[in-house]
Amino acid sequence: MREELEKLQRDAEEELRGAVTDEAIQAIRTKYLGRKGVLTSILRGLGAVAPEERPAMGQLANQVKDALSLRIDAVLEGIAASKKDGKLLQERLDVTLPGRGIACGKLHPITLVTQEICGIFASLGFSIAEGPEVELDYYNFEALNMAKDHPSRDMQATFYVSENLLLRTHTSPVQIRVMEKQKPPVRVIAPGKVYRPDADISHSPMFHQIEGLYVDKGVTFGDLKGT
Repeated sequence: MREELEKLQRDAEEELRGAVTDEAIQAIRTKYLGRKGVLTSILRGLGAVAPEERPAMGQLANQVKDALSLRIDAVLEGIAASKKDGKLLQERLDVTLPGRGIACGKLHPITLVTQEICGIFASLGFSIAEGPEVELDYYNFEALNMAKDHPSRDMQATFYVSENLLLRTHTSPVQIRVMEKQKPPVRVIAPGKVYRPDADISHSPMFHQIEGLYVDKGVTFGDLKGT
C-alpha cells in the first residue's frame, strides 16, 4: 500500500505540472481525491494490510491527501495570480498611479476686471460698498430725485417685481444706503449687477456697473480726474 500511495502522489504531481487551467486542476483533484478517486480505491484495500501496519498506512494516506490538497490549492492560486497579471497588462493600466486631478475653473474676465478696479480704488483709500439687487423703488428712483413720470420708471425700462419692488437699474441706490448710515467724509465705490429690459450689441438685460461716491471738504475736479 505504501508504494501505491507514493505512486499516487508522484502521478498527481506530474499531472499538476502540465495543467494550466482551473478546470484541469479540478479534474485532477476529483481523479485522485474524489469520492470515487484513486485514494479512495487504495484505502479500500486497508483491510488486507497487517493489523500492526494499518495505523501507519492510515497516517500516510492522510499525509498524502493533505499534501496533495495543499499543492492543488497552491497551483490554483498561481493560475489566478497569472490571470490577474495578464489582465493588468492587457489593460495597460498602472493602478499605483495617482488619480487625475480635477481641472479648476477660471475667473470670468468681468470678475477679474472688477477685482482689479476695486484693488486700485482700495489703494486710494476707497471702501467697497454693496447693496441688494432686488431694490425698493425709494432707493432706486425717489431718493435720487427721479420724478414719478420719469421715463426710466416705465415698464419698458425697469423690471418690476411688485409695485414698490424692482430689479435695480443702476448701482446708485448703494450711494443712498451708504449716506443713510455714514456721515461725511464718504469715499466708496459700488460695483455690482444691474438690470434693464433692453438688449443690443453692447447690452444684455443684466450687466455690470461700478460707480464711486466721494464726499468731503476740499474735494475738487482734480480729485475726480485723479481717480
